[in-house]
Amino acid sequence: MQFHHNGFEPGDPQIQKAARPLANYRAGLPSTVDVLIVGSGPAGLTLAAQLAAFPDIKTLLTEKNDGPLQRGRADGIACRSMEMFNAFGFAERLMREAYWVNETTFWKPDQQQPDNIVRTGRIQDVEDGLSEFPHVILNQARVHDYFLDVMQHSPSREVPAYGCELQSLQVDHAFPEYPVTAQFVRADDDGTNVDTVRARYAVGCDGARSVVREAIGQKLIGDSGNQAWGVMDILAVTDFPDIRMKALIQSAASGSIVVIPREGGYLVRLYVELGKLDDNERVSARNITIDQLIETANRIMQPYSIDVKEVAWWSVYEIGQRLCDRFDNLEACDSSHPRVFIAGDACHTHSPKAGQGMNVSMRDTFNLGWKLAAVLRGQCRRELLCTYNDERQRVAKTLIEFDREWSAIIGSRPTASDAQNDAEGTAKFQSYFVQSGRYTAGTAIQYQPSIICGDSTYQHLATGFEIGMRFHSAPVIRLADAKPMQLGHTISADGRWRIFIFANKDHPSNTSSPVHALCNYLQHSPTSPLKQYTNATADIDAVFDIRAIFQQGFREIELQTLPTLLLPRKAKHQLIDYEKVFCADLKKAPDLFDSRGIDRASGCMVIVRPDQHIAQVLPLQATRELEAFFDPFFDPFMLSV
Repeated sequence: MQFHHNGFEPGDPQIQKAARPLANYRAGLPSTVDVLIVGSGPAGLTLAAQLAAFPDIKTLLTEKNDGPLQRGRADGIACRSMEMFNAFGFAERLMREAYWVNETTFWKPDQQQPDNIVRTGRIQDVEDGLSEFPHVILNQARVHDYFLDVMQHSPSREVPAYGCELQSLQVDHAFPEYPVTAQFVRADDDGTNVDTVRARYAVGCDGARSVVREAIGQKLIGDSGNQAWGVMDILAVTDFPDIRMKALIQSAASGSIVVIPREGGYLVRLYVELGKLDDNERVSARNITIDQLIETANRIMQPYSIDVKEVAWWSVYEIGQRLCDRFDNLEACDSSHPRVFIAGDACHTHSPKAGQGMNVSMRDTFNLGWKLAAVLRGQCRRELLCTYNDERQRVAKTLIEFDREWSAIIGSRPTASDAQNDAEGTAKFQSYFVQSGRYTAGTAIQYQPSIICGDSTYQHLATGFEIGMRFHSAPVIRLADAKPMQLGHTISADGRWRIFIFANKDHPSNTSSPVHALCNYLQHSPTSPLKQYTNATADIDAVFDIRAIFQQGFREIELQTLPTLLLPRKAKHQLIDYEKVFCADLKKAPDLFDSRGIDRASGCMVIVRPDQHIAQVLPLQATRELEAFFDPFFDPFMLSV
């Protein structure tokens, strides 16, 4: 991380200088805000943490409960989410605390003793090279804590307004400045006093029973799987050998269990199948107890047993896959733009066993946050907000389809009566797990062409940086200090676009090279995106963060031979930023030019959105195409939002 650029400041550099005091809502909620977020779950906190980086945006995060989450709920954190957490600055701290999922084992009925289970296979949980981060397990409440920490240490000093329950929300375009009106009742009130908040935009992150979703006329559409499951976080003593491995257990007649080891070395979560529900039956009607849940788990795990010493949290639920038609308040995004959005469980619900709920919910609002900030700060046109529904509703639809198939496989009964058929069934089960690995890791999502996602005309210049996919990091060496690092770790959740310049084979000292020409254009041409969309009084990288990666080793390049754009002077002392230039890590084979399929002869530009997804790949000489890409949605002259 970089600091001291505006003068020496003692203390923790992760605690940013406050732009205003820590929010205090005891006297009441603010009457007007730019963004109202309803619900402080993973989706709401991701959005609030991102917007907290912009003190010029007034954000209010409300939560009906009287304090932060303490235990239970989701626990799986996908590789892609870890990449996102790194952009917020807490991935490494979280990794030290979390359980790492390295292997997954599979258990099925013993052919000789069908009432008993036996291990039938084991596989590596995440394929090599998929991400520099692991798949980990950590209590959702701790994920919340990390986001709350980001918010409180941000320039905005944001905290949630707890104990505020949304009663109503409506959009009235007769009030164009603050068209959203929301009314809240305090948990410590008798209901007679109502706080009214007017907002430019509102985002419903208020769960499956979303008041915001109902207010904009959207419905969760889908079916129940008529399958009951229980989940419990326990401290236990057991002779089951894979209790510290992620394990998928299928018994002959008693159901299935998913074993998820938890952080701390002792805690474990069990998802336990409880049987079919009758048509129109709700799981709550069965009055299932924790003792019944433990008894069922022991029956499934024969010949092993589990002695539960303490139950930290438990719940029962029924599988269902439901999805909204739209994730905003519009019927179509044509002549208008959305004012109200929904995210997470408010617009898609599914089973928790694939570990996608929290992960997909957070990525909903990671997609939305930078777009709201860009519009509110006058950088981009309002049409940008229409891309949220277009991109994330399609992702959620794919999730629902995957979850329906995965839930059916997990809950299936082994029926093979001979070893050959059983082996084939086991192989098929494990094969599906492997095939779905990139999806469950969160790295398979690809956004389709749009105003912020280009076509594949020049994809051949960087085949490993696929347009629409997330930016897949790779090792590099930072030139100025020879530091080995991950290139993707230069991307922070700060709302900026990245333009990575992957140099051609010319030596960086060659002033007639395409890299020198491109940097000269970006820095000086009045039509370049940097000149058009960056305020003249701001740092040159305030909107676009330009970085270059060269093929030569770091000992072969002298800093003073580089274009001045790559050594920008910044902040009040006009200090030189030495962290814009990188070299291929020649100690590692293949280096990133080979591993990411970059054309060594031509080089290229890779444009990366603030949410870490690749927006476009262009030749180094394609300055007109670069301008044409940003022109449809960037607008430095917007006067109101």
